[in-house]
Amino acid sequence: MSRPLSGFGLGVVLLATLLPMMDSFIVNVALPTIAGELGAPNADLELVVAGYGIAFTLLLVLGGRLGDAYGRRRVLVIGLLGFVLASLLCALATGAEWLVAARIVQGATAALIPPQVLGTIQAAVAPERRAKAMSRYAAVSGLAAILGLVLGGVLLKADLWGTSWRLLFLVNLPLGLIAAVLAVFVVPDSRSEHPAGVDLRGTALLGVLVLAVLVPLNRGPLLGWPWWTLALPFLAPVVAIALWRTEKRVVDSGAVPLLPPSVLTEPKVRGGLLLLAPFLAAWAGFLFALPLTLQHGIGLDPLAAGLAVAPMSLAFLLGSFAIPALRTRWGARVTPYGALVQGLGVVWLLAALPLGWFGGTVWSALPGLVLIGLGQALVVGAANIEVLGAVPTAYASVGGGILVTTQQGAMAIGVAALGTLFGSIQSGQSYAAAFGVVLAVQLAVGHRGGGGGRPAPPPPPRAPRGRAPRPPPARGRPRPAPPPP
Repeated sequence: MSRPLSGFGLGVVLLATLLPMMDSFIVNVALPTIAGELGAPNADLELVVAGYGIAFTLLLVLGGRLGDAYGRRRVLVIGLLGFVLASLLCALATGAEWLVAARIVQGATAALIPPQVLGTIQAAVAPERRAKAMSRYAAVSGLAAILGLVLGGVLLKADLWGTSWRLLFLVNLPLGLIAAVLAVFVVPDSRSEHPAGVDLRGTALLGVLVLAVLVPLNRGPLLGWPWWTLALPFLAPVVAIALWRTEKRVVDSGAVPLLPPSVLTEPKVRGGLLLLAPFLAAWAGFLFALPLTLQHGIGLDPLAAGLAVAPMSLAFLLGSFAIPALRTRWGARVTPYGALVQGLGVVWLLAALPLGWFGGTVWSALPGLVLIGLGQALVVGAANIEVLGAVPTAYASVGGGILVTTQQGAMAIGVAALGTLFGSIQSGQSYAAAFGVVLAVQLAVGHRGGGGGRPAPPPPPRAPRGRAPRPPPARGRPRPAPPPP
């Protein structure tokens, strides 16, 4: 590496991060329009979202290995150019099957991007600046989902040149090309001194595990639950055990596994991932159901539906930027405080359902949306920093891949599971009832993540191997948060 990553270079890699993360949800606000123009059933609409997430999830760690071996800047540029081409294929889709296939390709190319960004921050940012850079990464990656809803509504309403929902994909062309060109000039190249090989068996088993969970959730209701959709979930535990044993054998052979057991058994890593997975699954289901509810349940147009969640985006952004200071002041209590704030927002929305939200106005829901955005930012941002900070330095790149894989996999499962639940309830009752069930699930998950909603500090974490436990901070004197490795 010839030079450190500048502030402008950090902005470029964050733009590169924003594009694939935002595309996970930018189509949500356009799903009713896509269904009308392409004649897509609800299950195909879920697959437009979940298919992208599945491909994204399966190839993230592989993308990190490619960057370690062939240079992170090179793989970042290739990923951006592939993402641009796949976005064009999505925009040209003439049917639901074409769009789903193009979205899977788009997710596969998107998987090349975030690992290079995390690896570049790790390799080219000074340790004293790394925590701030990671908080910016957490802010962008978390904000992207909500920003996608806002931008999707604006672009759909603009309908430039009669492109309708296709503009949501066409906008990636100039942004992706600009990010790719700038990356060549302002992002320093880096690679691992000892790149790990590709764990093909682990990658294959992880793919089978994810598909065994997601395919029945997505296809079962549409096909009337044939026997294989009921049998596949029982295969998942068997595959999980085989994956764990395979990864242990890879470690014993001296190679680097796809999912290192030593990383997954680190208490802070394991605890953070177990918190994030259900939290993000419920969040993704909420973001899938929200635009459908705003448009079909309340009768808002796509622009109004997108603008209705703009305050939630702003609250998420402010909360993400405040995390370093809040962690300095409150330490590990940021997570339960965030869960409490989000829970209050969900309760507000549940109370607003019978009190006039579905009477034609969305203003009564805005305070709840703001609280949800703020609480989500605090929980997810703080948990991200905790997980990455606990990953052993030798597995820094792999740890980043595991974190993003967990995030995207959980969100894909959330869309498939809660999207199916939302659709089945809505078809028999109303959007208010269906959305109320999604909110109830989110409240239950937030209650779990926040320790029952009480912002009491968690028990002292076990110290990582090889380091003595740190004493508790003196009362009234803030302790700076440890930067991620």
